[in-house]
This record gives sequence, structure tokens and C-alpha cells, in this order.
Amino acid sequence: MRKMSKLALISVAATAFSMLPLAGTSYAAGCSGAGCDNKGPKATACDSSATTERSINNNGRVAELRWSTECVAGWVRIKNNASPSVYDSTATIEKYNGDGKLLKALSVRTPGEGGTDWSNMLGGGTYYYRVCVRFDSDLYPLLCSSKF
Repeated sequence: MRKMSKLALISVAATAFSMLPLAGTSYAAGCSGAGCDNKGPKATACDSSATTERSINNNGRVAELRWSTECVAGWVRIKNNASPSVYDSTATIEKYNGDGKLLKALSVRTPGEGGTDWSNMLGGGTYYYRVCVRFDSDLYPLLCSSKF
């Protein structure tokens, strides 16, 4: 009986040890390209390799086109730097084909003063993307970045 207990203990220890990450191990992203469409950048770990490729400031609402080369996907991150933040707005990422046709768009409401939020992703390396900020009222015009 004692021999079996030692064997079980060794088996449990070996299993636990095999689950530990090795130094320098990187985890693969949870999606790639169009497979990332409408998935969250944090949930898929795509945010860990992201850079800001485009940015637009519409009256204190800063929309950034965040791009993950590892996931081949992008999203809009919106920061509300307006003070006071009186008017509601929305940030959008748009995906275009090579002919300039809008294929998909995802939006996120601008958070309160000083807040940051982001949309889900749109992916694929053969497309073009841009981000826009639109106000609910006609007080400020729609502003969009150049395409990436």
C-alpha cells in the first residue's frame, strides 16, 4: 500500500511540474485573421502584441486603431480626454476590401470622462482598416483616421 502512495505522489508531482511554463515561453494567440472577427483582444491575448497604427482626436475623444501582428487583427480603443464630457459619442473600427467597399464595422460607446474602452476585433491581412469617432448630436462632425 505504501508503494502505491509514493507512486501516486510522484505521478501528481510530475503532472503538476509539466503544467509550469518554461522561461521564455510565449503563449499563442487565441485566433488569427478573420477568425478573430468579433472576438475580444484581451480574451484572445491579441492585446499583448498590439501597437497603435492610426489615431484620431475628435474633441477630446481619442480613437486608436490597435493592431496585433501576431493575430493579424485590429480594434478601436477609445480614450475620453474631454473635460467636461458632456456629449455622448461612439468609436468605430471599419474593415474595407481592396476596392474600398466597407465590409464590416464594430463600435464601442465612449466611456465617461477619463475612461478607456475598446471594441472587439476585425481581422485579416488583405484588408484596410480605419477608426472613426461619431457624436450622438450634430454638434461635432464625424472624424475618421486614414486607412491602414
